Amino acid sequence: MSLLDRLEKQKFSVTGEKSAEITLYDEYSDLKEQVHKDFIETVNQQDISLFGVKGEQEEELLKIMDSLIEAKAPKVSRTERSKLLKEIYNDVMGLGPLEVLLNDDDITEIMVNGPSQVYVERKGKLELSNVVFKDNTHVMNIINRIVSTVGRRIDESSPMVDARLKDGSRFNAVIPPLSLVGPSMTIRKFSRSPFTASDLVKFGSLSPKMVAFLEACVKGRMNIIVSGGTGSGKTTLLNVLSSSIPNNERIVTIEDAAEIQLAQEHVVTLESRPPNLEGSGQITIRDLVRNSLRMRPDRIIVGEVRAGEAIDMLQAMNTGHDGSLTTAHANSPRELMSRLETMVLMSGMDLPVRAIREQIHSAIDIVVHQSRMKDGSRKVINITEVVGMEGDTITLQDIYTYKVEGIDSNGRMKGNFTSTGIRPNFLEKLTSSGIIVRDDWFVN
Repeated sequence: MSLLDRLEKQKFSVTGEKSAEITLYDEYSDLKEQVHKDFIETVNQQDISLFGVKGEQEEELLKIMDSLIEAKAPKVSRTERSKLLKEIYNDVMGLGPLEVLLNDDDITEIMVNGPSQVYVERKGKLELSNVVFKDNTHVMNIINRIVSTVGRRIDESSPMVDARLKDGSRFNAVIPPLSLVGPSMTIRKFSRSPFTASDLVKFGSLSPKMVAFLEACVKGRMNIIVSGGTGSGKTTLLNVLSSSIPNNERIVTIEDAAEIQLAQEHVVTLESRPPNLEGSGQITIRDLVRNSLRMRPDRIIVGEVRAGEAIDMLQAMNTGHDGSLTTAHANSPRELMSRLETMVLMSGMDLPVRAIREQIHSAIDIVVHQSRMKDGSRKVINITEVVGMEGDTITLQDIYTYKVEGIDSNGRMKGNFTSTGIRPNFLEKLTSSGIIVRDDWFVN
């Protein structure tokens, strides 16, 4: 067994006295740190840019690193040197220990709880990875590298940040003094190629009839909210629904950190901005929603409504921007109605409750509610029409539901997507727009 393999095997099982393996691991970490430092000094002295490196430039940098390793540790074997070279390169040019996790397609989420505890979500289940950072400074270096590329900052005065990686993955970091375990970060990975509706059917997230119905609703310019809990797959479903928007329409997307992936030609992507060091210059989602109305959009897509921007989104849906899409956190379609009321009140507008509810029911046509099941799978458990008002209450009716039947021998959820047999009230609007509506969508 090589030195590095021994280190990899032993560095997580240390208790009590400092063993020989700890000493070796410390020496290995010190070697990495020294080569890293010497490499940075070398490229600075030679005025070599590390920005946008590829091809021959990358090979030249690897040669410099290799020569530094040779000088510091000439007895290291070729296999060990290759592994050391890769780790140092990832630290300098990439995201250090996270690179191996980011390149694993089975991993959908990465959760760093300080330097020595990194969890991942793999196929819907959480597990502790064998990845560790050297110390808090090492974690902070990676966080700063990520946020600086998108013009964000994080420090004691602003210890939380949302950003995105270059592949579009969602990134969040919280550092001390808010985080008591050290710098923490969460990365929500996205597929290198966006999921399609057929992918979601294959995963068992919804049925072919539900897909056909939702595609008709998007093409027929119904206003849709995707609701669900954290990690339930709302943004993924929003991406899939958005793919049904015709290519000749102008789409404006609005997000905190841009992650909606659209293939249409005419797309304007807007991203909110946090305040600067002086506390000014902040541009909120609400500011962007209001500004988007002056940009002549055919469709407005808001990544998520969570506060006062809900009133602006509802007003946009009510004033000629049919076919708009957004997501919101809620545990059911009924609870979503209450949360939207609360969001509108957060805007500071002094509106009667009935007026708010009338805005909601006249703006929203469909609620698509997605849930993360106990086995880690994501399923659309309700497609619900917002019908109207009965007195002061918004009336809803389910078009499709998911009925759980139990758990199979592999621990997977068993159940069926069923139609309630109710035909939505807006079908006439769809057919008058030239959208084909099939009767068999609404029968089991």
